[in-house]
Amino acid sequence: MLGLILLYWIGKYFYKLAEEFEKNKWGYAILGIIIYYGGILFFGLIIGLIAEFASPGFFDDINDTVLGIFMLPFGILTCYLAYQYFEKTWKRQNPNPINMIDEIGRQVD
Repeated sequence: MLGLILLYWIGKYFYKLAEEFEKNKWGYAILGIIIYYGGILFFGLIIGLIAEFASPGFFDDINDTVLGIFMLPFGILTCYLAYQYFEKTWKRQNPNPINMIDEIGRQVD
């Protein structure tokens, strides 16, 4: 149940970001969820390989719920980084027209 609420919030934030910059809202909401699972998969593979090379059989005794909770921050971190990337890129592509009006008549150094 907690996972569904988290997916709702991830989708909601990406939806609002896409709406603000007039992009495909539902596409980016779904992309945010895919990024979350992709981050979990990517970091899970890296951590899993490191743990198995360091101590073979490490994951044999770990509970799946504990492993899921352990990977949760990595998925959230990946979503946060993607959100910041999209926001920064879209702000750069769509400059504020009010700020551009102030630039009229200024000399370029």
